Amino acid sequence: MTRGPISDDSPGTALFPEYATLYPLIASEVEGLTEGQLDFTSDRWGWAEWSIRVQLSHMASLIYRWLLLRWGDTLFPDDDHGVEDVQGLANSGFDRRLDDNRYWELPVIMEKLEQGIGLARRVLAQRNVGFLRSHTLVHDQSPQWELMIKAHPRGIELSDQPGKGVMRLEASMRHIYFEEITHLFNIQRLKRAQGLRTVAELPRVGYWTVEGWDVSEP
Repeated sequence: MTRGPISDDSPGTALFPEYATLYPLIASEVEGLTEGQLDFTSDRWGWAEWSIRVQLSHMASLIYRWLLLRWGDTLFPDDDHGVEDVQGLANSGFDRRLDDNRYWELPVIMEKLEQGIGLARRVLAQRNVGFLRSHTLVHDQSPQWELMIKAHPRGIELSDQPGKGVMRLEASMRHIYFEEITHLFNIQRLKRAQGLRTVAELPRVGYWTVEGWDVSEP
């Protein structure tokens, strides 16, 4: 991610150019997988409790959840996001993933993932850096956030409310990207556990790079 000085008037894309290549990176890793490979799970490792299919479903859903449910009033005050079935995408009740009844087949999940990444890119193109850094929200912080915060150079602060944190929009966009990369790392481990070759070269950013994260291998 860009680390050099950027003015408040610069578009958000100047902070996160990586979003432009995010979908092809993910798609290359799951192309050609069989149904059995997509649905493989194991109780040997905590990261293998979710299959590749579920990982992808979560990766798609989390984008809509952050941009529409948490940041919707700020980013789309007129509800002009153009997303249909927000409930099924962002708030389905299926353990932080897409509605399995509507979005189960791999091409369907990947379509929603690509559209979600496109929505994030639209936000970054339409909002400048000053906007990303001046807007905040209060969000839940699970114990896992003690590790996750270490991956962020700025934009997340502790709240005076127990279990809560204050996050700037810039940090939310970084969090979405970090989540995508970290779950892609999980997908690669799930492939290795099945004896499959991995494809994508992961950028060494995100939560999986933080000291103390479970990076165990099969």
